[in-house]
Amino acid sequence: MSDLKQEILAMVKDDLAAIEVALEKNLNPYFDLVSKVASHVLFSGGKRLRPLLIVLSMRLCGYKGNYDKTYSIIFEYLHAATLLHDDLVDDAALRRGKPVAHSIWGNSVAILVGDFLLARSLSISAGTGNMKVIEAVAQITENMSQGEVHQLMLKGALDISEEEYMEVIKRKTAVLFQGACRISAIITDAPKEKEKALSDYGYNLGLAFQMVDDLLDYTSDTKVLGKEVGADLKEGKLTLPVIYSLKAADMKDRNRMENIIKNEDFSVNDFETLVELLKKYKGISYTQKMAAEHISKAKEALSIFEPSETKEILEKVADYALNRKT
Repeated sequence: MSDLKQEILAMVKDDLAAIEVALEKNLNPYFDLVSKVASHVLFSGGKRLRPLLIVLSMRLCGYKGNYDKTYSIIFEYLHAATLLHDDLVDDAALRRGKPVAHSIWGNSVAILVGDFLLARSLSISAGTGNMKVIEAVAQITENMSQGEVHQLMLKGALDISEEEYMEVIKRKTAVLFQGACRISAIITDAPKEKEKALSDYGYNLGLAFQMVDDLLDYTSDTKVLGKEVGADLKEGKLTLPVIYSLKAADMKDRNRMENIIKNEDFSVNDFETLVELLKKYKGISYTQKMAAEHISKAKEALSIFEPSETKEILEKVADYALNRKT
């Protein structure tokens, strides 16, 4: 998997370098404190997958201008804003292996810098001069906010359905990936069929990406993952591996699982027991299977485009999203 990641990075190194420049150049804060906090979350090792999707999708639609990198950071600022807010809501300790912003600068500053990044995202969207782009970004922001509220409403619940889980990750993650790809088609005035194809690619990629992210909470370790393993569970979030296993388990094992989940101070041994039960009742393999199905749909959506290096990269990105370890 490392080889695939390195292969992708080699193919997009110039794009990624230009995206980094655009992220710093367009931040434009009035206060140094805002820059410090924003930089803490923006430049702490993020994958830049969302801005890269915009650059590649615009290129796939034949874009030849000079503003693709500027447009690409719309969703990276928006994503960074949600990270600042989410870490506070979740009372998280680590983000990408570093202390979360609110643990350094306090809750108020983290919230306000998140608001600033959201505003910058909307300002750059307005700079496209395209109402469809502005509407799309606004709708995505609404969806993401409601996804977080929905997840908060379900916090600690042990009877979450798979349908509810899918609704949450659709709003939290999939719409952002979908929007990144879709606005690329809008900006380039691509035909409706290409807009739909890119929209479907991004949507399915986003669903799979979040499913894999949820899997990593049970299959990785803190050093590799960059956040505390078992964090979702401690935050009261039940994700697909657990939801599926709870439904499949017999009464004895379901009670064991529920007791571990209810205990916010579960031990390492408790967590390892839970992981074994997730394997026993196929929660992990089922989640992997569902993620793989969405990646297959994402790649199929690209079939209307002629073969090219850009299309190949997007297909490789989909493969990487399914098999990544961080």
